[in-house]
Amino acid sequence: MNDLRRLPDRVLHDFCVGVFRSFGVPETDARTAADVLIAADLRGIDSHGVARLHTYVDMLTLGRINPTPRVTIVRETASTATVDGDNGLGLVVGPQANRIAMEKAMSAGSGWVSVRNTNHYGIAGWYAMQGLEHNLINWAMTNSTKLVAPLWGAERMLGTNPIAIAFPGREEPPIVVDLATCAAAYGKVEIANRTGKSIPEGWAVDRDGRMTTDPQGMIQGGALLPLGSDRERSGHKGYALGMMVDVLCAVLSGANWGPFTPPFALRQEIPARSVGKGIGHFFGSMRIDGFIDPDEFRAQIDDVVRTFRKTKPAPGTSGPIIPGDPEREAEHERRAAGIPLVPAVVADLVDVARITGVPFPD
Repeated sequence: MNDLRRLPDRVLHDFCVGVFRSFGVPETDARTAADVLIAADLRGIDSHGVARLHTYVDMLTLGRINPTPRVTIVRETASTATVDGDNGLGLVVGPQANRIAMEKAMSAGSGWVSVRNTNHYGIAGWYAMQGLEHNLINWAMTNSTKLVAPLWGAERMLGTNPIAIAFPGREEPPIVVDLATCAAAYGKVEIANRTGKSIPEGWAVDRDGRMTTDPQGMIQGGALLPLGSDRERSGHKGYALGMMVDVLCAVLSGANWGPFTPPFALRQEIPARSVGKGIGHFFGSMRIDGFIDPDEFRAQIDDVVRTFRKTKPAPGTSGPIIPGDPEREAEHERRAAGIPLVPAVVADLVDVARITGVPFPD
């Protein structure tokens, strides 16, 4: 812990803006991209924050991401649309498509947008939370590079394929559901590998499809397991959810699905063929007043939160948490104390500064 360096979120935000601007990303887009990245760090989802900045820089440097995309609607109705992201930053394309879904919801009651030809869009929860102040319930999903085996499979076929949705309260904090459809994040396997620790049974299989507790077993040709892991622990449910995300994000939009989804990190395997354009996202937005009075809904959400907080605690625990509690608590602490950066991330950011000429704060 003593090796951690803390920087204010605004300082890191300005650095990210400068980095994106150095590749010709327009000012407004650069600020939006930085908003999404820093939101991940503030909410304690460090794997999707500035720790990813070097990868964005790598992809922009090699021309694999378009810094000035022309985001277009290629098909639409009053409440639906398919958006082509022109191979832009997912951190730019995603927010634009999310806004389209919200605008359609405000006009038609609900809005549903599937996106193709885009890239990694950050944390799904950020998009879901954009509807909270507008009496909207927002959904967000994305597919991603293959890391997860299907149930009873012995190779990577699906991404971690997250799902997020947020419900606003009146006096209580919102309920924010933001989860991957696999048993554990790949980053947790990497951390176990670096520290020489084993991983829990149920997280992964090796290259032969055998359950493994050795992180190297997964890294060297193995795969993560779906949420629930095996059949006895309901792995078929996580597998089904992961496939649902793939269909809504990719098959519906014309993006690449399953094992054909292109990689975000340079070290990842490039698929043998393409079945669409880029990766895909899916956004939904629903007007609360299309179902119930918004004030009544918010009051009921308050009651839900308070009721669940009063649940009898399980032995050795402080009692149930509400979805979004850990992230909200992290944000409160990090806004006050700064965002913690481990030495490896600091080294990456210093290298980003070297590549781009944007000074990294001392």
